[in-house]
Amino acid sequence: MGVTRYRGSMIRPADDPARDGFMMPAEWAPHARTWMCWPCRMEAWGDADAMLSAKQAVARIERAISTFEPVVMVARHEDIAEAKLATAGKVELFVAPLDDSWARDSGPTFLRGPAGGRGAVQWRFNAWGEKYRPYAADAELAARIANAADVRLYEAPLVCEGGAIHSDGEGTLLTTEQCLLNPNRNPGLTRQDVEELLMLYTGARRVLWLGDGFSDDETDGHVDNIACFAAPGRVLVGVPSSPSLPDYEPVMEAIRRLRDARDAEGRALEVIEIEQPARARFDGRGRPLQASYVNFYLPNDGIILPSFGDPNDEKARAVLADCFPGRDILQIDALDIVEGGGGIHCITQQEPAAP
Repeated sequence: MGVTRYRGSMIRPADDPARDGFMMPAEWAPHARTWMCWPCRMEAWGDADAMLSAKQAVARIERAISTFEPVVMVARHEDIAEAKLATAGKVELFVAPLDDSWARDSGPTFLRGPAGGRGAVQWRFNAWGEKYRPYAADAELAARIANAADVRLYEAPLVCEGGAIHSDGEGTLLTTEQCLLNPNRNPGLTRQDVEELLMLYTGARRVLWLGDGFSDDETDGHVDNIACFAAPGRVLVGVPSSPSLPDYEPVMEAIRRLRDARDAEGRALEVIEIEQPARARFDGRGRPLQASYVNFYLPNDGIILPSFGDPNDEKARAVLADCFPGRDILQIDALDIVEGGGGIHCITQQEPAAP
């Protein structure tokens, strides 16, 4: 595979995506390719051995995705040789400055527009509420990727990450109050302000808000660890395996909200529960590891599903097989990724197929 060198961004003057007829598609819509980032911030994993394990896990996940669709791996100039060797020539390498490796969050949110046109949103990125520094390179990653993909770029005046939102492709968006209403993201903005900006920049007509109290301090409750659409009108929710676990009550409240809600088309939602890992694990700082089966990825015709060496791994596989019949499921050990604060969904970003 070749190496693409970024030569500069090109932000085209625009109003907002909704007025221009753009909308955030569902993740199961056809992809042109997947974007990923080569790990580079040791602080996320704590030491060199843990980061090496994470790099090996990223390479395994990349190889799995590349059996379904092309993958582009973003890497710093000084990491290109390592990334090329680890990925065994299975990917296109894209040279760009990076601070971290979570393509879902710092990469663009891609859009589909009139006549199949494509666009992308660059959210304001502040490293999950100023948790890591520096982050200036990651704040520009969305523009670099959009430029390489040759899609129209919109700059949103809202701090948001890709893992904080999920779309059904028909105008309904999922998010959490804990994340996007957090003062470390958008101080001074009301819930209505945030909701209006989300609708303007994703084309959504309804935002469904889950609550707070989730134990995920790293991202402040990203929805992609909690719930996601499996189809219009169907929502998968990860349920802790025991009422004694810290996320049990917040998840029960999320389920209550979803069952009381209607989507943008006025439909009641079917809630599908997926039991989370039975074993509780903790990171080096004593925080619960966010091991979630909801944090899966949908390449074309496939599912890349995390496994955790847990008794519930096979149960999760059965639920996903029922939700997405006909897709091949590759279940991959994701604990080395989760140690860094994210999962399989967090390290991937889908680019919709061109018409």
